[in-house]
Amino acid sequence: MKIAVVGATGLVGTVMLKVLEERNFPLTELIPVASEKSVGKEITFKGKKFKVVNMETAISMKPDVALFSAGGDTSLKYAPLFAEAGTTVIDNSSAWRMDPSKKLIVPEVNAYELSIDDKIIANPNCSTIQMVVALKPLHDKYRIKRVVVSTYQSVTGTGVKAVEQMNNERKGITDGPMAYPYQIDMNVIPQIDVFQDNGYTKEEMKMIKETRKIMGDESIRVTATTVRIPVVGGHSESVNIEFENDFDLADVRAELEKTPGIIVVDDPANLKYPMPKDAHEKDEVFVGRLRRDESMPNSLNMWIVADNLRKGAATNAVQIAEFLLQKELI
Repeated sequence: MKIAVVGATGLVGTVMLKVLEERNFPLTELIPVASEKSVGKEITFKGKKFKVVNMETAISMKPDVALFSAGGDTSLKYAPLFAEAGTTVIDNSSAWRMDPSKKLIVPEVNAYELSIDDKIIANPNCSTIQMVVALKPLHDKYRIKRVVVSTYQSVTGTGVKAVEQMNNERKGITDGPMAYPYQIDMNVIPQIDVFQDNGYTKEEMKMIKETRKIMGDESIRVTATTVRIPVVGGHSESVNIEFENDFDLADVRAELEKTPGIIVVDDPANLKYPMPKDAHEKDEVFVGRLRRDESMPNSLNMWIVADNLRKGAATNAVQIAEFLLQKELI
């Protein structure tokens, strides 16, 4: 079982390697892949050193699976070349997510859609992943009509440069590299990605379109506001859900508690609720602040938190590979 990690030296690629090691993924050969400037560098995996290779070398080595986290343009160019060589690509960029010929997969929600013919599989947007993990069991039971979500997203979602900007600002350094058009420390920026013609950002439209595709239901209405906040550790989301059918709050809690991949932290009497610092370096999706929306019938409010580099990216990709292996699809 040969596994290539494309973008192995980047923020998400590094976490992919960590997750593969932690989950003891049964690989026999690791192929770290990065841009030409990183070729020849060594990375350590399970105590062994592996040299970074370029794309062409990796393709010629015919890995069974390639985990991609190297940006959309790279994925568009190279994922089909890996696929032609017989490799199953699991891509973390936005390149293939809304391609109708490609599956968009969150294992707890729709892994059953995968077949042996899927050679390029899309990993959804980080903020969408954690939300649909919590939505799916509730949709199955009560049928979701509408979702209103506001996100509070970690700077790690932008990358290393954003973390440096925030840390520099906290030290009073104002002439360092800028990932955002504004100061992020002691501030929130209600813009993630570029604005579209309808006034929404690309990130907001990703959440709207991806949710419907993953849930397999175009009738679900979704509206989103995505916000960058000066934290690391994970993304948080305030989610309001309107159902077709009424619900009992205790049943909602029980349904979430028995769902794989979810940890319910919902004890307001003792000030217990999910926070990014608690989700940091965890693979689960944390759900809390469960309460009825008293302004609308059949409506629920909840708070969802997950580590965006793990469940929101690396872990989800590795879980897809694990499912493929378990079902003998690779």
